[in-house]
Amino acid sequence: MQHTTVLLHEAVDGLELSPSDIVVDATFGSGGHAREITQILDKTGCYIGIDADETALDKEKLGDTAPQVHLVNDNFSNIANILSSLQIEKVDAVLADLGWRMEQFADGNKGFSFMHDGPLYMTFGNPDNYPFTAADIVNSWDEHVLADIFYSYADERFARRIAKEIVVQRKKEKILTTFQLADIVKSAYPKPALRNKSINPATKVFQALRIAVNEELTVLETFIKNGFSSLAPGGRMAIITFHSIEDRVVKHSFRELAHAGLGELVTKKPIIPAEEELKDNKRSRSAKLRIIKKI
Repeated sequence: MQHTTVLLHEAVDGLELSPSDIVVDATFGSGGHAREITQILDKTGCYIGIDADETALDKEKLGDTAPQVHLVNDNFSNIANILSSLQIEKVDAVLADLGWRMEQFADGNKGFSFMHDGPLYMTFGNPDNYPFTAADIVNSWDEHVLADIFYSYADERFARRIAKEIVVQRKKEKILTTFQLADIVKSAYPKPALRNKSINPATKVFQALRIAVNEELTVLETFIKNGFSSLAPGGRMAIITFHSIEDRVVKHSFRELAHAGLGELVTKKPIIPAEEELKDNKRSRSAKLRIIKKI
């Protein structure tokens, strides 16, 4: 399945780039935004692409580029240290697309998808570098904590039923694969709810576990703080989210910066995909773009 970059032109246009700008693309991913950005920059400009998944970082995705290019395998919350290591004090634009590459879901060894059987990791990078994986969570965390994660990170209405069933099943055998977990979640759902469900019942549980494993909300807050601090006056930060929990973090963080007199909201309301994009890419339906300018 080919990955389609969401809100491609809206995000890049919203940054109002000049050819000589220094730009941080905090989520290199499939390189869609990267290609668009590097076509605007000339040899006096600089592009920095960051991704926690080292398999994503392929300079060939950019094609022929004029600006100086740095590709960095790291978590985007470390943006300040990354720029320091490159001897860059301030940048003109920061972009983050919090969506997923299709390749990540197709890779069963990552454990992100219930469509492929594989180890229950759900880590962006090497599982050995993480304090815990999704398997550690479902096999050892308390029932009430599991329920809280499923509800607070994914609005799963049957969070308590699912958490209870996980605890029952893990006593029989360890839950180590994506198919195991997906089957357990499905078994915990009331039959009437299954009949009326258009998406896989495991969707929200997998989302919640992924957020927990990668500490995504804390990481996002840190990224916004450090990324905004890295902007030069007049610089812009643009973030694309794909679910309400992430969008709330971005909205509240941007509003706090605006209320403190540090930034100006370029988008009072989020930019969403146009009808044409929605027709061509159903995955884009939940995307929201917010932009802030540093004063």
